[in-house]
This record gives sequence, C-alpha cells and structure tokens, in this order.
Amino acid sequence: MNIATNYLGFHLRSPIVPSASPLTERLDNVKRLEDAGAGAIVFHSLFEEQLNPERREIISRIEPGIENVTESITYSLPPQNFSVDPEQYLEHLRRAKASVHVPVIASLNAHTEGGWIEFAKLIQQTGVDALELNLYSVPGDPNQNGTEIETNYLRIVAAVKATVQIPIAVKLSPFFTSFSNVARKFVEQGGANALVLFNRFYQPDFNPETYETAPHVFLSTPVEMRLPLRWIAMLHGKIQADLAATSGVHYAIDIVKLLMAGASVTMVCSALLYRGISYLTTLEGDLSAWLEAHEYDSVSQFQGCMSQLNCAHPSDFERAQYVRAVASLPSKRPSRP
Repeated sequence: MNIATNYLGFHLRSPIVPSASPLTERLDNVKRLEDAGAGAIVFHSLFEEQLNPERREIISRIEPGIENVTESITYSLPPQNFSVDPEQYLEHLRRAKASVHVPVIASLNAHTEGGWIEFAKLIQQTGVDALELNLYSVPGDPNQNGTEIETNYLRIVAAVKATVQIPIAVKLSPFFTSFSNVARKFVEQGGANALVLFNRFYQPDFNPETYETAPHVFLSTPVEMRLPLRWIAMLHGKIQADLAATSGVHYAIDIVKLLMAGASVTMVCSALLYRGISYLTTLEGDLSAWLEAHEYDSVSQFQGCMSQLNCAHPSDFERAQYVRAVASLPSKRPSRP
C-alpha cells in the first residue's frame, strides 16, 4: 500500500508528520520517531524570548523590532528555568539531522526582524531540510489595525525567504478578517512554500487565590480538526503551495479526511503525547487498512477529492453548511437520562 506524499519538495514515505513538540528535545526520541514511521519530523521551536538578555540585546541592534509579532511567553515562565543557549540548541538540531534519514524541519518563533533573520541563517547552517516559521501572535494594541499586522507578517516571511535557500513553511493563526486573501499573500508575496493550518493558541487562566495567571496547557481533541479541515478544503487548488494540517489529529480517519480535503501532510502532536511515539505505527497501519478497505492503491488517488473545487456541494464549506447544521438540530430539548 503506497501512502507516500510530497511536501516542501520532498517525497515522504508517509503523510504522518510529528509536529513541533517537547518530544524532539531528546535525541533518542528523534530516532524513535523515524523508526515508528514519521514521514518527516518538525523540531521543537526556538523562541527568541528564551535567549539570555545579552544575546537579545545584540539581536535587537541588527534590525528594528516588530511589535506584536509574537506573544511574549516570558510572562508565564520563570526566567531561570526558561533561558536557552542558542549554540546548544543549534548543535542539538545538527545532531538530530545527522541521526535520521527523513527530512528534519526546524521551527522558529522570533520577536524582532533581526532575530528572524539571524536565527534563520544559523538554523540553515545546521543542515536541516526546511524551516517552519511559527507566527504566534495575539495582537492586543487597539491602535494597531489589521493591515499593519498583515504587512509585518509578510515582511518577516519575505525577509527570511530572501535569506535562506531551504524551503519555508508558515504556521498561521486562523484569526484574520479574510484568511483566504492572507493565505494567498503569504505564498505570492512572502514566498512561502507551504502553509501549516493552524497554530493552536494556549489561553491563560487565573489562579483566584494567588492573583496570578496560570499557563495551563490542554492537549487537543479530535473536534479541533474541523477548523483546518474546512480551510484546507477551501484553499486546495487555489494557492500554489502545499497545505499541512495540524491540531486535533488523533486517529487514522482524521488523517483520511484531511487528505481528502487536500492536505499534503497531517501533523500529530497531542496524540503522541497521550499515547507515546509508537502510536505513529498504529496510525500508519490504520491508514493503510483504510486504503485497502476502500480499494485505493495510493494516497494520491483521493487527495483533494473533497476540496471545495472537487466536492459535490462546494457551498457546504461556507454559509450553506451553517444553515444545514442549524436545521439539523433537534427541535425538542433532549430528555434527561
């Protein structure tokens, strides 16, 4: 059974790709991910806020900062447990790349334009195959409009693209006024080779006893897969870039649906943190079994078959879907058990 796919110019043995997570912080886990069947591996992110103050000051002199490009996470984690030696990170990335044969995709989340450019250069020098730009932002300034935010993002992606020779994937938020338009701009103006949909924001919580914010992390659930499913189906065939699905991928049937929507790859994180790295093998086996049961010889035979361009009812991805969903709700309140 052929479950191979293409992503970022690479021919992958499988569309199942572990996304950025703490699993890659250990070198033995990187090898285990490959052995379990990963088509490629996305390394855990380097955040510019993690660097020591001296290094941040040097970077800030390179280029002017871009406000509201990344959500500062230093507010929620103690500095003494949070700083990272960039040289150690890059060496770990270099060793990880040397230890496996599948493509290794680095992940970067910077805060200043100088940070994006400098670390993109350094990451490329480790020999990784591609770079994922993790555009995590929660714009909170009421004086900053949407056009300014989009322009800042596009400038970053274009600057990094002009700096490195490896393929670039951009991991995006869904919170744009016109997401289809922004997605097209990232490809046509920014030069992105792939879009990763979507970045999953971690919402803060409060501790009412200590009057402090608490960074409680909840892993994804399968229902969260619906958002990337919809947008991948709507974008497939309309932009000249690969589409990667992330958030809520827990079962092989999730992978099937996302491939039908038009995804090139499906990224898995929470399911591996729940069930362990070996669950990759289960997902691959279940995916192959589905193909065989439905008499498909390869993934490419049904990739994009349910996209908006190809499905029988394209309006289902827009307003008609909402109307039909509301009409399907029960008219009576369900009785208590």
